[in-house]
Amino acid sequence: MTTTSLQGTPIDGAVALVTGGDRGFGRALVDELLRRGATKIHATSRSPQPRRDERIVPIVLDVTDEASATAAAQAAHDVSIIVNHAGIALGTPVLEAPIDRIREELETNLFGTIRVTRAFAPVLATQSRSALVNVLSVLSWLSMGTGYDVSKAAAWSATNSIRVRLRDQRTTVTALHVAYMNTETTAGIKAPKADPSDIASAADAIASGALRGPGRRDDKDDQLKALRGSQRTLRGMRCQTINRETRTQTGYTTILRRGRRRLQD
Repeated sequence: MTTTSLQGTPIDGAVALVTGGDRGFGRALVDELLRRGATKIHATSRSPQPRRDERIVPIVLDVTDEASATAAAQAAHDVSIIVNHAGIALGTPVLEAPIDRIREELETNLFGTIRVTRAFAPVLATQSRSALVNVLSVLSWLSMGTGYDVSKAAAWSATNSIRVRLRDQRTTVTALHVAYMNTETTAGIKAPKADPSDIASAADAIASGALRGPGRRDDKDDQLKALRGSQRTLRGMRCQTINRETRTQTGYTTILRRGRRRLQD
């Protein structure tokens, strides 16, 4: 088996692309990358957006459309960092919602992530070091019984497969599992919520190859694994790294409690 040395991807001086980078957590990620010295950020959205900073290049991208993803890769041919953040949550109870509505979530959250990755993989391969970050959810591995959960669990599996496929081209692939954040998506949810700008500090995973903590070590295939229980505190929020899976746990306890209650009911 060919092994590669996992390294971080420099943010200072880099060019990045963030899908869904015009608002919410995507906007916070764009701002964090700029704060860390990125020289240009391609921020995508489904409709044209005004340019709020000379370093931000708005791009119209529909992640559900193959031609749109291809066009975005041609326009942003200089990137070394890709963040797949675009996603939707339609409130689809898995046994009651129309299948077409669940399919919409899969088309964006799963196939959209794969589609963008396919389009940009050759671009990332031209860089000496590159990074791909897929923004997922704690609901990747804890279900609330909705199609959104299904789509994020599938996207997690896809991320692991993508990591294997891109390893030999020296692209570090990281999954960021987030809990409740104070964005438009969670506006109607009454629960503890993280500040998106705090969670955007997970850009550490890009710069270092993974969030560093007291349990960091490399195995024989240079796959980063944090020792179980290794944790890092970020302003009251905990992040844990396992196989380069970055999990933010603010709101996790609330989600877990609700999930258990539903199972008991």
